[in-house]
Amino acid sequence: MNAIRSVVRGVGAYLPARMLTNADLALMVDTSDEWIVQRTGIRTRHIAADNEVTSDLALAAARAALADAGLGPGDIDLIVLATSTPDNTFPATAVSVQAGLGITHGAAFDLQAVCSGFVYALATADNFLKSGAYKRCLVIGAETFSRILDWSDRTTCVLFGDGAGAMVLEAMDGADGRGVLTTHLRSDGRHKNKLYVDGGVSSTRSVGFLRMEGREVFRHAVGMIADVITDAFDATGESAQTIDWFVPHQANRRIIDASAVKLGIAPEKVVITVDQHGNTSAASIPLALAAAHADGRIKKGDLVLLEAMGGGFTWGSALIRW
Repeated sequence: MNAIRSVVRGVGAYLPARMLTNADLALMVDTSDEWIVQRTGIRTRHIAADNEVTSDLALAAARAALADAGLGPGDIDLIVLATSTPDNTFPATAVSVQAGLGITHGAAFDLQAVCSGFVYALATADNFLKSGAYKRCLVIGAETFSRILDWSDRTTCVLFGDGAGAMVLEAMDGADGRGVLTTHLRSDGRHKNKLYVDGGVSSTRSVGFLRMEGREVFRHAVGMIADVITDAFDATGESAQTIDWFVPHQANRRIIDASAVKLGIAPEKVVITVDQHGNTSAASIPLALAAAHADGRIKKGDLVLLEAMGGGFTWGSALIRW
């Protein structure tokens, strides 16, 4: 009897219309295009309109993923939405997406693991689907990080952008080898103060602003990323040589490059969108997947490695046979 696997049926993305360049930021804070590109690799990012909320971005990405999958909203019975910037404290932003799609059955909920959110959501959905509890899931990463940025802090406001990406997963017979092969999740709360938001319902009754110790985050990132990727390789017998694509969290080009070098992953296998999108937190991996799928790089049967690290610290990896 073949095991049930969570197979990718489609992916989709949405980026707000407004684009903010490094030159635009240089008019707002003491920075320059050269300074930002040299330290991060970022050139542009997208910013949500005043009337756009996270669920709007997520809904657009979800519709694009459903179209790519050739499915309708009625085919979905689970929505797992990763976000650190929900529409409201409650209800979950996922239920707004569910309502926007016209779905009145199944379940929908949010998951919060900051920049690792999409990998956490993927792992959660995978386990629900493999258990037989649900048949098809929309896994979404959506953020409006522009709402929690201190636009006078040049060390953080240049890094982040808004956007959403979505994936349709379906529980299928794993006979052809496709699907989610393995996921690995980690966290270490001792590092909370290195990357956090200085507000919250219980602590300050306010949203607060993102705060980060950039050097400390960089110092930990490469080692933590390598840890969970090694676990993925050990669990499957795959390696840096056998994967077709490496789709990392798009936080910083230097972190991405250093991780690939440490793991022995060839540069031509690395999908990069951080230059165009900035760090979109939980949305960054599905945005990159959608871009590489749309331009024909990622094809059926390809072996795709995902990884992310975020505040908490949280970090994780996933290996997918597309």
